[in-house]
Amino acid sequence: MEDLFRTLPKLLREMSDSEEVREAVVFAAWRKIAGESLQMHAVALRLFNKHLIVAVSSETWKKHLESLSGQMIFKINSVLGQAVVTFIDFRVDEETILTERRKNVKSTLSEEELKEIALDEVTPKLRGSADAIKDDNLRYQFLLAAGSALAHKKKLSEKLKTEKL
Repeated sequence: MEDLFRTLPKLLREMSDSEEVREAVVFAAWRKIAGESLQMHAVALRLFNKHLIVAVSSETWKKHLESLSGQMIFKINSVLGQAVVTFIDFRVDEETILTERRKNVKSTLSEEELKEIALDEVTPKLRGSADAIKDDNLRYQFLLAAGSALAHKKKLSEKLKTEKL
């Protein structure tokens, strides 16, 4: 991972005219300096004219991070080897933070438990269709993929039902 971060300054110099590349590189630097614990409370949203816009979970986090912004700007620019960020604008946006937390939550189920759930969702009709696949491993992988898709669909529909209530 450190090798990747050592290439960021070179990438930035070579692709400096690309706004998307500059933003992606700054976001990567932000995640590096923020660390895992801060990422639960602050997420980079946008880079605009050397101003980094960061969503934070609360007014308290906003005030705390504003007091540290000078150090953060220095660290980001040090990682990137040039002054790409001159200001950080912290904005309270709880919904964005919650969305990011959901993305980063690791499953508490083991791989075997996830496979079992997926295979439980496979219907007899689907299993019968899968029997046409001669390769045992390919058939198993197909059933896992189909079962996972069905389990995900079921979870989404249950979530929609509870949200409507």
